[in-house]
Formats: sequence, C-alpha cells, structure tokens
Amino acid sequence: MTLNCLIIDDEPIARKLLQEYIEEIDFLVLVGTAENPLKATAMMNELDVDLVFLDINMPKMNGLQFLRSANNLPMVIMTTAYGQYALDGFELAVVDYLVKPFSLDRFLKAVQKALELKSLRQKQAAPVKTEPDHFYVKCDGKIERVLYDDLIYVEAMANYVVLYTIPKKLVVYLTIKSIQEKLPAEKFLQVHKSHIVNLKMVNTIEGNMLNLGSARVTIGQRFYDEVMDRILKGKYFKR
Repeated sequence: MTLNCLIIDDEPIARKLLQEYIEEIDFLVLVGTAENPLKATAMMNELDVDLVFLDINMPKMNGLQFLRSANNLPMVIMTTAYGQYALDGFELAVVDYLVKPFSLDRFLKAVQKALELKSLRQKQAAPVKTEPDHFYVKCDGKIERVLYDDLIYVEAMANYVVLYTIPKKLVVYLTIKSIQEKLPAEKFLQVHKSHIVNLKMVNTIEGNMLNLGSARVTIGQRFYDEVMDRILKGKYFKR
C-alpha cells in the first residue's frame, strides 16, 4: 500500500526537506507540490492524493482557513513553525501536527499513522462477504430450498439420503459423500458412516448417542474421538 502525497508550503526550503523525507520512505509517493492552497485545490481536482502536508502561515489563504473551507479533503498532516495552532489542527481532524524543524523519525511516525488510517478505511469500505445460508436439492420432482439452520441431520440409506429438517423430511437421490462436500464444515459433522449432524442441534450426549431434540443419532466408533473433540472442545466444564 502506498500514499500519494501533495506538499502545500510557500517556503522552497521547507518543500525541499519534505521531498527528501518522502524519498526516504518506500510507501510515500510525491505527486505534486504547491506554493499555496489555491494552486493546490486545482491540483487535487486532477491528481489522486491520499495525504497532504500542509503549512499554516501562507499568503492569500493560510492552512487553517484552507482546512475550514475545503470539502472532501484527503488526510492532512500539518507542517508548521507555529506550535500554538495544534489544537485547531486536531479539531479539524488532521492526522498529525509536525512543528518545524522536525526529524525524519518524527516524520516517519506521522506518515505511519496516515498509512494505518488508510488501511483501516479500506477495510471498513470493503464489502462484507456473506456466506450462503441455504442450498437446493431435487425431491419428488421439485427443487426444494433447504436452510442450513433448518437441517437437523442427514441419514444415508441404500441409494439415497434423507434430509431431516425442522419443517419436513426430504428423500434425495444423492450419496452422503456428495452431501457432505456441499455442507459447511464449521456447521456440520459426519458422526457415523450413515449420519451427518448439524452441530448446533446437539442437545445432549449419552454414551455413543447424540440427542437432537426428538431425534437420536449413533456416533460411530471410528468417529467418536473427533465428534467429542468438535462438540466439547473448550466448552466442557467439569470438576
């Protein structure tokens, strides 16, 4: 991740020092410099700017006036010889306030804050990926929607499987393996060669039996250790 930077400062020496500091830091890219906010405004309309280094004491319009009047500004770090305006700057939501002369180390801390802020904003703006909450199967000539939260358990028979759901029972001509491959592993677990259960439906465990409300499912011997680990791990309080 990089930050495209714009310097706004009427002093050539100050602009030169900022350019040198920017060149020292890999994630900073200088896209322009301006002697005053009016020129900078025109540049920002054409450039992709993430971060502005803004002086305060400038002719025509000072940095604070610029902050108060501008809309949709990128992130701003104040760079000024006047420490008494720090509170004004932070009230205007600047990322940091650097009092001239400042060291490269202090400059680095300020721009790292800006980088972290950009990263946070991108994460917040990123669309949240939602997992599907259902799947479809063909049953009795119809395509039925099955909600994961409604599926209690799956039972394999000779050449078909039975899906036991809260509203009804569905007979589907699929194998238990093909069903297992489609079910989310964090919600469902095969507990027997013929049974897959919805883990959140398990109410009690009695020996090798799982009670799922009114249904009871046997835990196969070779599945027992994994089943107990998945269901009880970190949740079983005992003396």
